[in-house]
Amino acid sequence: QVHLVESGGGLVQAGGSLRLSCSASGRSFSNYPMAWFRQAPGKEREFVSGSRWIGGGAYQSAHADSVRGRFTISRDSAKNTVTLQMNALKHADTAVYCCAASSTRGLIMGTLTLARSYDYWGQGTQITLYS
Repeated sequence: QVHLVESGGGLVQAGGSLRLSCSASGRSFSNYPMAWFRQAPGKEREFVSGSRWIGGGAYQSAHADSVRGRFTISRDSAKNTVTLQMNALKHADTAVYCCAASSTRGLIMGTLTLARSYDYWGQGTQITLYS
């Protein structure tokens, strides 16, 4: 049975940094897409950052416009984890952040941002920004 478990959320001051990790168990996702989504109160779930394997131990990443340049997604294939480094955090980043994993190895970049592309989801971790 596959499990995705997020860690690293919490309360952080605007302008600060936070690092989220997602650990997968039950199967390896080293050659499969993984991503982060978030959902703020009263809003729909939205794509944050995603990563897909392109061979040779390399990954290609994508980011939402709202976080590009501030957030970085990285993978550790040996540990079966995906990490989201978040810098220059804003109040608008307050949300529950969930990691997701897909069982479709060949996702094209255009579908990497779609929630329906992912088969497994974590429970989520809350990030709250304060002034």
